[in-house]
Amino acid sequence: MHYFHYTGNRLCCEGVAVETLARKFGTPLYVYSQRTLEEHFKDLDQALAGVEHLVCFAVKSNSNLSVLRALAGLGSGFDIVSGGELQRVIAAGGDPRQCAFAGVGKTEGEIEYALRQGVYTFNAESEPELERINRVAARLKKQAPVAVRVNPDVEAHTHKKITTGTYENKFGVAFEEIEGVYARASKLRHLRLRGLQMHIGSQITEVAPFEEAVRKVLPLVTRLKERHGLEFLSIGGGLGIVYKPALASGPAAWWRSAAARDILTPQKYAARLVPLLKPLGLRILLEPGRFISGNAGILVTRVEYVKRTGRKNFLIVDAAMNDLIRPAFYEAYHEIVPVRRKAGAMVSSDVVGPICESGDFFCQDRPLPKAREGDYLALMSAGAYGFVMASSYNTRSLAAEVMVKGNRAALVRPRQPVEDIWSGEAAAPWLK
Repeated sequence: MHYFHYTGNRLCCEGVAVETLARKFGTPLYVYSQRTLEEHFKDLDQALAGVEHLVCFAVKSNSNLSVLRALAGLGSGFDIVSGGELQRVIAAGGDPRQCAFAGVGKTEGEIEYALRQGVYTFNAESEPELERINRVAARLKKQAPVAVRVNPDVEAHTHKKITTGTYENKFGVAFEEIEGVYARASKLRHLRLRGLQMHIGSQITEVAPFEEAVRKVLPLVTRLKERHGLEFLSIGGGLGIVYKPALASGPAAWWRSAAARDILTPQKYAARLVPLLKPLGLRILLEPGRFISGNAGILVTRVEYVKRTGRKNFLIVDAAMNDLIRPAFYEAYHEIVPVRRKAGAMVSSDVVGPICESGDFFCQDRPLPKAREGDYLALMSAGAYGFVMASSYNTRSLAAEVMVKGNRAALVRPRQPVEDIWSGEAAAPWLK
């Protein structure tokens, strides 16, 4: 569910017309709905009320400070994958004691910083990492809380670039090796074996893979709890969202759509998993990102040119693959809608950006309403893995970001001045 909808012929974010925002702040422009963010978090949090739990928002999906601050205000924990993300969480008012530090390549500097800040757990991905965490903790005269990420070898049936739970992936420790790893880690004096973690992938739209992974891990975590006094089990994130269709005439109409009837809701997810998890007597951690932020954001872009060739109708827009890389990188679908709705026939169109790459497109041969130069388009479901993956390729400024709450809108990140792109560079002394 989200709060982007047409009021008459105008696309609105909650109570604010998107065209007004585009004209005021320019394009490309990311627009976030705070109500959508907060309701998605609350829905998931409430669905898991049957077990002690902590929902840790995956900062990598959207790290804007206003997004993080809104969620911190609801008591959210945070799933982080770098020291920089931990700094962002703290700057946004988040509690490091509710942070789970994941990632396969933690540096000594990151580990030291996280230990000093008191993170809830390090989700370790290998024995060499456990040994490094132990060394750093010894140097600081601390005990480091850790969980080992088990790879359950469960196929999530999602895109190959976002599958993480099989033996073909770089993540975690093989299921058969976990008990030996915990036995050896228990001898490292500066580690506190606090939990067990798993994560099988992203954009999973069926509950079956989650249930399969949990059932497979249950006997293992029960044994580890008895031997090492574990306190929590993290079941990861990965709940998928609806990308197609992403928009109807309003939130109520969206929930009546066929897509909404098939979506994996928090209630369906919890109904299958909570009965399995409750007998463990462990705190359950959940690490969703896309589910909370994905449908809470859009990318607004302006049509610069309409170019017709013998075979194609190109809508050349001012957003590009370096603003939203998912279509180029993942072959991902984003619904594209006009900011001002018009009647008339649909035209098979390619929506493409100005980057000098053939892969710089948002859709190809898709029926879209006829558009003209100066029209605004919205790429829906762009709140996750959108701005966070942006770059300044072709020396293009990073987009602006706006947060909306009700009838209010605020610029939460101004458009990057082009000079800032090279502000940290300097000519070599012999070139001066």
